[in-house]
Amino acid sequence: MASTLAGFDGPHPDLPADRAETKFDDGKPRYSRAQAMAEAARCLYCYDAPCIEACPTSINIPEFIRKIATDNVKGSARTIFDSNILGMSCARVCPVEVLCVGQCVYNHEDIPPVQIGRLQRYSTDTAYDKGWSLYEPGPDSGKTVALVGAGPASLACAHELRKEGHKTVLLEKRSLPGGLNTTGVAPYKMIADASLAEVAWIVDSMGVEVQTGVEVGKDVSWEKLLADHDAVFVGVGLGPDSSLGVPGEDLGGVFGGVEIIERWKNGGDPATSGVTHAAVVGGGNTALDVVRELLVLGIPCVTMIYRRNEASMTGYEHEWDYAKKGGAGASWHSQPVAYVGEGGKVTGVECHAMEIDPDDPKGRKLRRKGDHSFVVPAELVVVAAGQGKLSGLLEGMPGVDLDWGRIVVDDDGRTSNPKIFAGGDVANGGKEVVNAAAEGKRAAQAIHAALSQ
Repeated sequence: MASTLAGFDGPHPDLPADRAETKFDDGKPRYSRAQAMAEAARCLYCYDAPCIEACPTSINIPEFIRKIATDNVKGSARTIFDSNILGMSCARVCPVEVLCVGQCVYNHEDIPPVQIGRLQRYSTDTAYDKGWSLYEPGPDSGKTVALVGAGPASLACAHELRKEGHKTVLLEKRSLPGGLNTTGVAPYKMIADASLAEVAWIVDSMGVEVQTGVEVGKDVSWEKLLADHDAVFVGVGLGPDSSLGVPGEDLGGVFGGVEIIERWKNGGDPATSGVTHAAVVGGGNTALDVVRELLVLGIPCVTMIYRRNEASMTGYEHEWDYAKKGGAGASWHSQPVAYVGEGGKVTGVECHAMEIDPDDPKGRKLRRKGDHSFVVPAELVVVAAGQGKLSGLLEGMPGVDLDWGRIVVDDDGRTSNPKIFAGGDVANGGKEVVNAAAEGKRAAQAIHAALSQ
């Protein structure tokens, strides 16, 4: 993997220069020095600041903002990274509208909240541009830890372990590390170049070994990992896109949400050529990302199909607001029952109209509304209805309890096997990058405590 300690806005040598994600504008551009200092001056530096409480990694937000206001950007970046080594990517991808910014006290005064995410980006981007190496490995402990998966949880875990002097090796089955930051984050939030630069900034400065193209359970067994290392951390994320199991799924032009985002981010045919109508099935954040991305890629008519109503969507309200402003439409209370097509290509999604079952006192159960069905036209269909579990991989772990495909852990990432720890989506079921960073760091501290006994 190429090393990119200083700067990260240029093309990465391991990524195609003409991939679709390069067409996206930066959703929240970096502040200039003057903009950052002016915004930082608005912060009230609250005692018991609610923004800190809202951050899963508990960054001291008033402190890092105060340091920006006094032009101590290096100190500001250090404050952020001390709590969250993935502070650069989190500044881009965190749903700050419902986390730190959403809890800013200005919201209660009808005053625009302090733009904490953009201030965090200013400090962390500057650290990357300047090539600041703010940490170094601790004295060699003689202990080694294998980390399965090279996404945010494993990166945060490895960094914390290296500070304690433990040798770490990241095992990633894909050709590129970074997890969903590299393959699945919406391009208008962060492009893959930045994710790979973050990986390099962490692993190069701390001496973390990264092995790509290595699949645990196939290329190396769990038993060998446990025999060769003093502990194992599992941060593999979730499995492939879930399907609806309806007729027509084999038609050309039907894709999974994570699958098609990876095409746009890492290269390959973006599948949008000649498409005038696209349908996105689902109402979560991945569905909303895909809707917005299709609009940017020039699809004139994009319709989100959701079995419930707008108020019941699991995706963030602010993301749907952006999508609507971009021209997205929706087909509410619509249950896909088949994909229809001609000549092996999809032409639409057949749906049943749904309504709330009046016999359900909780108002959650749906029933078909009469016998009417209809077709939503679409030459491209993206199914963003969640991701499956990595049951095959996980079931091979010796002595680890699972719950519906998730690894059962305590608050510090310990599993039922004292040598195996876990964090991120594989344990929490699918949360934010910042949650993975927090869980990886906590697990590293628990691993260090265990190895120190």
